[in-house]
Amino acid sequence: MAGLSLKNICKVYSNGYEAVKNFNLEIEDKEFVIFVGPSGCGKSTTLRMIAGLEEISSGELKIGDRVVNDVEPKDRDIAMVFQNYALYPHMNVFDNMAFSLKLRKVPKAEIEQQVREAARILDLEELLDRKPKRLSGGQRQRVAMGRAIVRNPKVFLMDEPLSNLDAKLRVQMRTEIAKLHERLGATIIYVTHDQTEAMTLGTRIVVMRDGIIQQVDTPQNLYNRPCNRFVAGFIGSPQMNFFEAVCREQEGEAVLELGDDRLFLPKEKGRALLTGGYKGKQVLLGIRPEDIREAGEEERENVIESQVTVYELLGAEVYLYAEVQKASMTARVAATTKAKVGSRVRFAFDTEKIHVFDRETENVIIN
Repeated sequence: MAGLSLKNICKVYSNGYEAVKNFNLEIEDKEFVIFVGPSGCGKSTTLRMIAGLEEISSGELKIGDRVVNDVEPKDRDIAMVFQNYALYPHMNVFDNMAFSLKLRKVPKAEIEQQVREAARILDLEELLDRKPKRLSGGQRQRVAMGRAIVRNPKVFLMDEPLSNLDAKLRVQMRTEIAKLHERLGATIIYVTHDQTEAMTLGTRIVVMRDGIIQQVDTPQNLYNRPCNRFVAGFIGSPQMNFFEAVCREQEGEAVLELGDDRLFLPKEKGRALLTGGYKGKQVLLGIRPEDIREAGEEERENVIESQVTVYELLGAEVYLYAEVQKASMTARVAATTKAKVGSRVRFAFDTEKIHVFDRETENVIIN
């Protein structure tokens, strides 16, 4: 296996469109790195440049200690798994998995051993004689992964490999891929637009937007300490709530004013706002749905009352949707709630968990 180094990587197409801008990233050996972002953010283009399927406009790409900018895809010692499986329909599972080894003139006994070992890892031993048309979507995806495994590459590249599967199969395959990473100790770069996949699979996540890296961090840090509004809104489901607020000072403490409502910030958070010159200025307040709950009868501080517009039961919990200062708000509450559509509910905000962003730059001020 091997690490990767991407330095100042850019992709500019002939029409002048910049798909990837100044991409810098060091990937350690055996890391599981996820590229995530909305459609068109440049994540698949970056993966294809690593694979050699797209030419690098400028910058330097290393796999291990070797610069591979001008190295043919077949000589980069990488294996790619696509979202459409790309299996040969006329070949059975064994031959699909063995195909690349046969091209490399690997001895027959070695091919047999490597294919059967990959089949064992992926639970495909009973399916080796079947053609792709007789396989389920999940089984086909496992065959595509098996075909990559037998090559024993330095790096696995996966381009939205689960996007064609139904929700239940996606969950199952996420588990399979996580187990696979543990077993193989492989370096994996995985592209997805699904932030749940990113959060559950990656050791580190690269969040991209418009060809630019927004933040690179562990799933936990991305969730708890987003660097800007985009990352905060993209990571987490349901997404973070955002409200326009004005920072005020009251008896030396910072208060966020949302119309007639006030939220009193903890001392440290408040001090960062006041010393940062935000007193009297508009800011953007962010808070996750799980950090808003129904207030107790005696609670008065950091409580905002609003009418429930939508009620969604998800078994163990309920999402209540309401409106605060003309902005939609989602609260994740216990399934025991008595609230229904039309109910007036007093929502308590956990101000320890509040994030505040600069209204102009959208960069984080406090997490």
